[in-house]
Amino acid sequence: MTTAALQTVLTVPKRFRGPVGVANGGWIAGTMEEALNGGRSGSRSAVEVTLHAPTPLETELRLDHVANSVSLSHGDKLLVEAIPVAEDLEGPGFVPFNDAARAEAGFAGLRKHPFAECFACGLREPGDGLRIFPGPVEDTDLVAAGWRVPHTVSGEDGVPASIVGAVLDCITGWAHFGPGESALLGRLAVQIHGSILPGGRYSVVARPTGRDGRKLYGQSAIYEMDGTLVAAARATWIAPR
Repeated sequence: MTTAALQTVLTVPKRFRGPVGVANGGWIAGTMEEALNGGRSGSRSAVEVTLHAPTPLETELRLDHVANSVSLSHGDKLLVEAIPVAEDLEGPGFVPFNDAARAEAGFAGLRKHPFAECFACGLREPGDGLRIFPGPVEDTDLVAAGWRVPHTVSGEDGVPASIVGAVLDCITGWAHFGPGESALLGRLAVQIHGSILPGGRYSVVARPTGRDGRKLYGQSAIYEMDGTLVAAARATWIAPR
């Protein structure tokens, strides 16, 4: 990234893809959250990110800061907008790490995955992708996965918001999806409450919160081993026609 006045040039590396050829929506949302909150440590304000169009990979994009908003564009085409929201995002409910890890065996994407190359939930090599494989938690409406944080996603200041956004993203979709089913992320509100440590173990949990026609709604969270809420998200997905 290079900066000039209130403008930044952003290029998304191919590693952080979601569907083939475009960026993972959660990675983009986390990147926008960090741009709006200035990378402050500790608990931060919630940021709502709207994805207007797929974000291309390995392409110079323009990140504009205007008043209390941030936008991402490719030429004259608006791709993403982010604004602060005056609310605290709640988690769907804590699932102990061992229970969350056991739930992974029921991950629908292991049977048929629409985006097997996805950075967050795809079937990529350990250390390359995040391999968040959420499965149903018995006797609940929750899905969960155990996240063992690879050192390959940590920067100088720990795990960045872009990675946190990616973790919180796909699991809200899998709260709805069966094998082979998919939708595209339309909006993700993200709030980061604390730091995530490389090498740490966390529970990632989501639940579906409703459906309105083609719109699917969900919430997700990352919890420490003792149940402390580290980050939370609220998502809107758009199912194909």
